[in-house]
Amino acid sequence: MTYRRFIDRLSPVQLLLAAALTLAVLIGHAAAATTGPLSGPLVEADWLKANLGREDVVVLDTRSANGENDPYLEGHIPGALSAPYPGGWRTERDGIPGQLPPLPALEAHIGGLGISGEETIVIVPAAASSSEFGGATRIYWTLKLLGIDDVAILNGGYRAWTADASAPLENEAAEATPVAFKAQLRPQLLVSSDEVRQRLGESSTVMLDGRPLSQFAGKEKHPAAQRYGRLPGAVNLDQSVFFDAETGRVVAKDAAMSLVPPEAAKADAEIVSYCNTGHWASMNWFVLSEVLGYENVRLFDDSMVGWTENPDNPVDSDRSRWDDIKSWWNGQS
Repeated sequence: MTYRRFIDRLSPVQLLLAAALTLAVLIGHAAAATTGPLSGPLVEADWLKANLGREDVVVLDTRSANGENDPYLEGHIPGALSAPYPGGWRTERDGIPGQLPPLPALEAHIGGLGISGEETIVIVPAAASSSEFGGATRIYWTLKLLGIDDVAILNGGYRAWTADASAPLENEAAEATPVAFKAQLRPQLLVSSDEVRQRLGESSTVMLDGRPLSQFAGKEKHPAAQRYGRLPGAVNLDQSVFFDAETGRVVAKDAAMSLVPPEAAKADAEIVSYCNTGHWASMNWFVLSEVLGYENVRLFDDSMVGWTENPDNPVDSDRSRWDDIKSWWNGQS
């Protein structure tokens, strides 16, 4: 019997039951696609809405107060905890700004957010710019460094959540129940200045500079950096290219793949992602390591500010005497 003849022989009641069953199956498939464990380093707003009530899901709102205005208190995802960046995620160490805090301080900060390491963590930035989104990628890297696996960033951030007018919001601050958190360090995600010094000139190591081209070339620099320029032999990949400013989202995987410099795309490449203080570098690390699946990607926390503290560390630069004169003149005007 053909499918068409089978349908023709069904009574109206049987047809109604069949339609209801089909709808239930479709709803089940849709629910299965949005609920359950994380499927990658980025999640969509629909996934978060479907999983918001789970006790094992911790939402971290990384937006920071600006003067008297606190965007978190003006409205946030229900149950989200305020975990502003940089806040307790970074500190000054040995005169170098933006460094990883000492391990006990990090453990206390994370435990104070009610995170034991067994939860599913979703990081929510404002997604206002690539640099602001970089706060989320830096927190993501920090959690991974400390041994937490089930972590993702809300693609599009708070912008994506509020794009749906029906999405719920809260104004009252959520309170976390502090727990003990013990880090399980993954040193393979971090590289020190000593290690960078040893790797300079190695053909398999790619020093990937995430700063704007003007800083890479040595025309400009971070105020805390002692010298203009870049790590010797470095390749430039401005981290902002991975961020779609119109949507607040990370660019599509195919587009991201096409932006990776050929030196870093080699199968045997060992990539050191750096910038000024390890902030922008976290965006390049996140896209290459987590989104594209590149192996052997490490973040240089000291980056150029820390590197140039030591006058013996070599620096390459395209800076000219004319650039020095222009800087002096601008400083006088």
